[in-house]
Order: sequence, then structure tokens, then C-alpha cells
Amino acid sequence: MTDDQQTLLSIFSAPKPFRGHIDLIQRNAIDSWLALGDQVEVFLVGDEEGIAEITAETGIRHIQNVERNKQGTPLISSIFELARDAALSPLLCYINADVILLDDFLPTIRWVYDTLRSFLIVGQRWDLNVNERVFFRDGGATALRNRVTLDGRLHSPAGSDYFVFPRDLLTQIPPFALGRAGWDNWMIYAGRAAQVPVIDATERITIIHQDHDYNHLPDGEPHYHLPESQENVLMGGGKVTKFNLRQCSHRLEKDRLMLNRPRNISDLQRWMDAASVLRFGPGKVAKAIRMLVHPIQTARYLLRPRKPSGNNEDKRLDTSA
Repeated sequence: MTDDQQTLLSIFSAPKPFRGHIDLIQRNAIDSWLALGDQVEVFLVGDEEGIAEITAETGIRHIQNVERNKQGTPLISSIFELARDAALSPLLCYINADVILLDDFLPTIRWVYDTLRSFLIVGQRWDLNVNERVFFRDGGATALRNRVTLDGRLHSPAGSDYFVFPRDLLTQIPPFALGRAGWDNWMIYAGRAAQVPVIDATERITIIHQDHDYNHLPDGEPHYHLPESQENVLMGGGKVTKFNLRQCSHRLEKDRLMLNRPRNISDLQRWMDAASVLRFGPGKVAKAIRMLVHPIQTARYLLRPRKPSGNNEDKRLDTSA
């Protein structure tokens, strides 16, 4: 960067209502973002309970009037569009509102931006039980990093909790439901389809997801059990576009950007899935190739008892976990 004081990164999020334990962990997360320094701006998007109060307390911006689906769930497309219009920086970062960032985050983003100009950065999270306020400007980040080393659990590569990208990338996002499964996997697919480096930064960036329950969701069900998650998957093109972090094109290792390579048979199968859908699109050809690449899953699908409603059965191969 030629000007060290220029805003490099705009971090935005659409928090849940600030109630109970969710209130505590979202405050921790927001404080960690603000502790990153002057090159980062932070704003919250949405109209949920408590957002106006927390933005007034912290002095960060509050972007309102998010579009919602018929169930009343905020739409990812609207959140990203509002953020893009409001941002002052060349780079955007969407992050889930329960995720803490540490001091390795911004230097890594800056390093990638100095090396490339178009990219999508994602990475695995560390799950940790946090039940107290963390004060990041008073040594709290160091203590928290030590706790992750002792008690943290590296989450599977199936989901993503943050996305960093230039503001002119990912401008066409389907109207996915926020807080439901599927859309984060589609983002990795969309980056690959845009032919930009999609970078797994797990080895350089430690992000901390604070454990929580699902009382904020209908009937307290995990998001992947909800019908809106199935709708997200279908909206994104079906299961063939549910990319995970193993299907990133690149990964960061210390000070090097490396091409990603399959690490085992499962990774190889997913790479073949990715190659087919990127070559042929999320249509019948990619789905047929997927059936060949995953013979055990295909056999289970073909051999299980059929139910009368044929249309729903046809969809299951594309939407099941």
C-alpha cells in the first residue's frame, strides 16, 4: 500500500439478535475486529434486536433495510449489495458475527493483496467454548490464542465463516437465506468459476468460532436441518456446487502461495467433482459424473426404497449432506 493510513479492508456482518450468550460472544467478536487497527472499518448490516445499540456504543456504522425472503430471513444477496455500496476500501470481508479475529488476520490479507489483485480468501475455524468477555486491547488475544492451542477444536472443512475478496468480485449472488447451510459452499464454487485464486488460509489465519446453541433458529434446530438450507442448495445449483475448503485452488503455507493438491481419495473425488462442474456447469453432465465418482453413494441412492412422490426423490441426490 502506498498510504499506510488508507482503509484496506471493510469487515461487515449481519448479527443475530443480541440476547443472552449470543450477545456476549457477538460483542467479543466485534471487539476483536475493531482491535485490528485503523486500516480496517467495521459495520453491521441488518435490523435485528440490539444492532442499533451496539453500533451506537462502538461508533461503527449501521446499515439497515436488508431484504428478506417470505419466511422473514435476511437475504445474503441484499447484505452483500448493501455492504459493497457502503464500503470505503478496496477489499471486503464478510464474517459470521460469532467469530473472533486475531493479529495474524490483517497482515495475511495485506500480503495476499500485495501479491495478487483478485482472489477469494477462506479458511477453517477453531471452535472454542467462551463464556466471558474478552478484552483484546488488554492482552485478551494472547490468552485466547493459548486457550485455542490447549482446548480448541479444528472444525471440518465443510463450512466457511469468513470471505475476503475485492469489491468488484462476487457481484451476482443468489438470494440465499442467511444463517442456513449451502450458501457458504456456493461462494467457494463461485470464486473458482470466476477463475480467480481461491485460497485456503487456514495455516496462516487463526479464527475462533465461539460455541453456541441454536435457540435463535426455529425449534432450536441446527441450520442444516431447516428447509431453507435445502432451498439454498437448490438455488446454488444443487449438491454439485457445494464446494468445501478442500476444493480451493490454492493454499497458504508460511510465506508461500501454493497450488492445492488432493491429500487422499476423498479429496481426489471432490477435485473430480469440482473439475466437472467447473467444466460443464451445474447441470446433468456434472451430476452424472458425480454419480460415477461416488459409486457407494450412488448405489445407496439407487437401492433405497422409493416413496410415491418422484419429484422429491429426484432432488435428494443433489441436496443430501
